[in-house]
Amino acid sequence: MSAAVFAVMVGTAGGRWPCGAQVEKTVNLYDVLDQVVALLQRRGKVTYNALKLQFNLNDEQLAIVKDELLYAHAQVVDDAGRGLMWVRDSTANQAQAPPVTRPISQPLYRPQGAAPPIAPRPDEAERRQLTVLFCDLANSTRLARQLDPEKLREVVLAYQATGVEVLQRFDGYIAQYLGDGLLVYFGYPQAHEDDAQRAVRTGLGLLESMASLNTVLDQSHGLRLAVRIGIHTGPVVVGHMGSGGRHEQLALGETPNLAARLQSLAAPDTVTISDATHRLVQEYFRCDDLGLQSFKGVDTPLRVYRVVGESGVHSRLDVASVRGLTPLVGRDPELGLLRACWRQSTDGLGQVVLLTGEPGIGKSRLVHALTERLVEKHTPRLTLRCSPYHTTSALYPVIDHLQRLLQWHRDDPPETTLARLEQAMQTVSLPLAESVPLLASLLSLPVPAHYSPLTLSP
Repeated sequence: MSAAVFAVMVGTAGGRWPCGAQVEKTVNLYDVLDQVVALLQRRGKVTYNALKLQFNLNDEQLAIVKDELLYAHAQVVDDAGRGLMWVRDSTANQAQAPPVTRPISQPLYRPQGAAPPIAPRPDEAERRQLTVLFCDLANSTRLARQLDPEKLREVVLAYQATGVEVLQRFDGYIAQYLGDGLLVYFGYPQAHEDDAQRAVRTGLGLLESMASLNTVLDQSHGLRLAVRIGIHTGPVVVGHMGSGGRHEQLALGETPNLAARLQSLAAPDTVTISDATHRLVQEYFRCDDLGLQSFKGVDTPLRVYRVVGESGVHSRLDVASVRGLTPLVGRDPELGLLRACWRQSTDGLGQVVLLTGEPGIGKSRLVHALTERLVEKHTPRLTLRCSPYHTTSALYPVIDHLQRLLQWHRDDPPETTLARLEQAMQTVSLPLAESVPLLASLLSLPVPAHYSPLTLSP
């Protein structure tokens, strides 16, 4: 039998490939325009950078949105090149700017032919299921005594910038900067099916980023920062709060208060979560049970957990496989097609199959059913997974595979990981002088001095 390749790629119809490749998508420009107008009517001003982040616009799309708004709405003016401003006292073309009733949180894209959902008025509050993350600097009072106010401001700004970088990766929404604290919502204004996971991954990412920041602060200021993080999931009512010229989007209810209580309970540089959040993420993370804890103002004690790290589970299908899957029903034609392609591959005719469909239709389950049969025949298989948390890294699936292959641990020193990499390259008889510098660069590992530096372009 001649060697051949059989590959199955799974993607969402009309969606974005998380690893960076792009599938054709129809963007409804006027949906975006309506939502930007609603945002300006409510907030008065918005920066161009905020629009790019909120609506996932590139520079060309942002220019089109800007040009259309400035042309069609007399109330919209450019604010010194930084953003757009809504001039409330302008009545010149009032007929061109009817009240917009679409909330900012409404999805930008919907299937063609689908009726637009009924939405509340912009000034109405929404009842939501939120995961709230509260992050605060530990020993901030001592830090304030230790540093001059100007130096303290620089340190806090560096800490906030580090936090924002991590939050943007997981689509967290910063509701408030509370001095040296961050109040973050997951599930508003944009909801995801894995908001609790995103919050916990953000917490772990914050701890990792703080370690890098501390290396810089130790050299420049001779100090190190520590953070406490608390996470809780529950119902809230979220909407505009405030009066006069100051308004904020805030969530009211017990959930934000419990997140703050959990943060105060956490030890420095740890992530503490409630039982409600733990039930949603327990298969994806390793956690230590801290037992029942009493909180001021809460009648009954709550079970609390400390997040230790990721469990290595990559998908809901991995979790379900451990518990046992229900039989696959009604997919015989599709499964038969995959088997036929596999047989052609074993005959020497390599195959690449793209399996696409709406979210939740069962793409991953279909591939799982095929691979189960291959495993029964002791056929080696290789699985590379994209991630919605690494959309800016086109090679993330390869990096993730290499890390799993090398049994990567975040706590391992670079020398240990490099030794594993060299051993793996020797096992497959690849020349170390060529392969180690290339893969070490891909894995962001320092290349030892005895290897020649790479002269390749990115």
